[in-house]
Amino acid sequence: MIPIQDTVRAERWPVVNVALIALCGWVFWLELSAGADIDTFVTSHALIPRNFMALAHRGGLRASLFAPVFSSMFMHASFAHFAGNMLFLWIFGDNVEDRMGHVGYALFYLAGGLAAAAAHVLSNPGSTVPTVGASGAIAAVMGAYLLLYPGSRIRTLVIVVFLVRTIDVPAYAWLGLWFVFQLLSSAAAAPAGDQGGVAFFAHIGGFVFGAAVVLLLGLRGPPRRAWV
Repeated sequence: MIPIQDTVRAERWPVVNVALIALCGWVFWLELSAGADIDTFVTSHALIPRNFMALAHRGGLRASLFAPVFSSMFMHASFAHFAGNMLFLWIFGDNVEDRMGHVGYALFYLAGGLAAAAAHVLSNPGSTVPTVGASGAIAAVMGAYLLLYPGSRIRTLVIVVFLVRTIDVPAYAWLGLWFVFQLLSSAAAAPAGDQGGVAFFAHIGGFVFGAAVVLLLGLRGPPRRAWV
């Protein structure tokens, strides 16, 4: 199931959301341009839980502690990883920015990425696997969207062998099932230990953070304008 678009139209041009997508695209281009030095580039800028914990134990709020947390938010492991994340951000981010405002959304996005990184590090503090991707911050956007626009429809492309069709799924069902999948996947991956792959706890932490922010700020309410 691949989301194509939602049925809520934003009233304001999503300046910040477009800028975030462009920034992720630029960083991904830098990764590709690194060529043979790609491993060094990734290791230098990705979030590595064990390294983070080692720096944290030394004390102090130094730039070297948080720099990889933020730089890793804009990096991706593959074209599919990049394309999938940007599709989700494009679909859900514009409406959340419309409700929060440009500055508020920018701060929310970064804070969501920070919350997701914290959840990932705390879930596996000894991991030496470099963590990259905007998934955690985007999960925060999705958590906020769920509470802001639960009744909207997510137009979804469904592919089953040779059968291809689009269906409209309520946002509360689409995002609710996505979150349950993250919970189940995290439980299934836990016994395997540090095997790399998807940082499910980052998704969970980001999603919960996004929903919590909407509740704490009292932003829930009917969408400004919708089309079907």
